Amino acid sequence: MLKSYEAIFEDGQVRWLTDEPQVSSARVIVTILEDNTPQVRRRVPPASIAGKGRTLGDLVSPMIEEEDWECLK
Repeated sequence: MLKSYEAIFEDGQVRWLTDEPQVSSARVIVTILEDNTPQVRRRVPPASIAGKGRTLGDLVSPMIEEEDWECLK
């Protein structure tokens, strides 16, 4: 079974980023990822809006009655 481990290869040394594999000898396949690989960045809302959100209705049922839905008429 194949297992993947994340590591950084630097100056001829391997530095494990996850748990180090528990093997003394193994055949490996090395894939080099370019340093310019785009990093996934999470969007963070500004601190100025923290705590200002309000829930106006039930999160499961509609906020207004079904009879009032113009789009269904």
